Amino acid sequence: MAGSTEPRFSRDAPQLTVRAVLSGMVIGALLTPCNVYSGLKIGWTFNMSVASGLIGFAFWTAARRSMGTPEYGLLENNINQTTASSAASIVSAGLVAPIPALAMLTGQTLSLPILVIWMFVVSALGVVVAAGMRNQLLFRENLPFPSGVVTAETMREIHDGGSEAHARLRLLTLAGVVSAAVKFVVSGFGIGKASLPIKLSLGASGGSTAPIGVSGMNLGFALDPSLLMIGFGAISGLRIGASVLLGAIVGWGLLAPMALHYEWIEPGLNDPQAVWFGDLIGWLLWPGVAMMVTASLTSFAISTIKLVLHRREKRPPDPRMVIAGTIDHRKLIPAFVVALIMCVIAQTSIFGIGLMEAFIAVLLSYVLAIVSARVSGETAITPIGALGKITQFTFAAISPSNVTANLMTANVTGGAAGQCADLMHDLRTGQMIGANPGFQVVAQVFGVLTGSLVAAITYLALIPEPQTQLLTQEWPAPAVATWKAVAEVISVGFDALPPASIEAIFIGTIIGVGLAVLESVVGPSARRFIPSGSAVGLGFVIPAWNSMSLFAGALIAMLIAHLFPEWAKRRLIVVVAGLIVGESLAGVVSATAGFLA
Repeated sequence: MAGSTEPRFSRDAPQLTVRAVLSGMVIGALLTPCNVYSGLKIGWTFNMSVASGLIGFAFWTAARRSMGTPEYGLLENNINQTTASSAASIVSAGLVAPIPALAMLTGQTLSLPILVIWMFVVSALGVVVAAGMRNQLLFRENLPFPSGVVTAETMREIHDGGSEAHARLRLLTLAGVVSAAVKFVVSGFGIGKASLPIKLSLGASGGSTAPIGVSGMNLGFALDPSLLMIGFGAISGLRIGASVLLGAIVGWGLLAPMALHYEWIEPGLNDPQAVWFGDLIGWLLWPGVAMMVTASLTSFAISTIKLVLHRREKRPPDPRMVIAGTIDHRKLIPAFVVALIMCVIAQTSIFGIGLMEAFIAVLLSYVLAIVSARVSGETAITPIGALGKITQFTFAAISPSNVTANLMTANVTGGAAGQCADLMHDLRTGQMIGANPGFQVVAQVFGVLTGSLVAAITYLALIPEPQTQLLTQEWPAPAVATWKAVAEVISVGFDALPPASIEAIFIGTIIGVGLAVLESVVGPSARRFIPSGSAVGLGFVIPAWNSMSLFAGALIAMLIAHLFPEWAKRRLIVVVAGLIVGESLAGVVSATAGFLA
């Protein structure tokens, strides 16, 4: 059935209805805080398309049975998931990276109205870019956009009827309830982490101080009851999970004790149950960030080269694709002009960026968003971080030492790239089921508006004091650490870094580039054994217990897929979504309740 060339649902059915848009806005408002929470915790977010489609289908199916509402069709549900997923992906507009990094470096924080306007403006630019590239990328180049294909096939299965949709919804609900319950119990009863039995005795290199006693808890090697991390590990795969764990072992298990021994870092509180994350991360983030940045930039460059070469090849049509109309580019020209003007005005009025610099940032973001969409179309990975770094390095030459311009022009690039890629995957879903692409663009705008408001409220409630709350064991915020570190080096140079950091950055850079190049030249069978440079670097900048949980989730998912392949193919993603959504919502509620109290 998945290979059918004809849509199984009438294209004359209702699509852009009020209830479809409102459903997407409400579901998006529910799921957006989850990505804000997980983004600040680990720097990763979850595509909410499948979860949104399941929730929307379940609600309106129940409403039809109880109140006799009209049937909720596939095309309506597609509008719902487009709206909701765009709301949940709003974090790409800088909320878990450049915006808090700016607050940490300059002290500048944004009020709720300004934050909402900023995120909406930079995301709207991405929506316009995606609408303009839809015909080229989906029809002429026929890029696969894997996430959109998965969403389309899942949505078809849901609307085919039978017990499968209800079974998936029950799993989603059960996983969410269990994950939320665990989070509430752990927070409510103050259940701590269980330290691994690691004990080290380190003497200072000069012998000037007494030996330093180091426990597993001091270094972060402990068991943490976080089902959120288990879920992210399950979806990331064993290669990424193992790479993050490798980073934790090398960073926290080897380099941190070495740095303590050579007195590059001062030890924390002399207590075996104390966590020294805040004391050690100031040094470890430099090699970690070097690996993440160079690995992602190298992978991005290699992917771009491959895309250019592949464009010369004729890609055969996918039999699952459905011709569902095109977008009139003449209508997009005014939209692009308006988006450009809004972005320029926002940069100059909110952050005092020069008019010419702001204009260059928008044009550069337009180009990089197109490149991002192509990379995401091939790999399902949107290189927001790598694209942001390109803009940061560009503005290091244009506006040297200007931290604000460096971060917020790159924020325009990241926000545009994120929403552009999200809409392209949704447009691929719509193409497969015969949806009207213009309706999806409208739905995306409503989703961006919803996400901007809800995400801003969530962020300000969770992180009222970014300078003291972030880069801590509670809020590791690895994406913030990366953007902050690059802006710091560009503005003040290497002289202000901790001892031995330059050497560590150099080694991290070589490793990051080397792993990315090696990954690109080996065959698919060997690639799974090559560590991911970005993931290894991530293991340096998040607590070691998070890395352990990520690996555990990846290992569990691999075993399930091996033992129950059909079940895993249909339902594992639903369980993962429940685990992530459940703990994220519970974490947001707990943190907000503590803030309000």
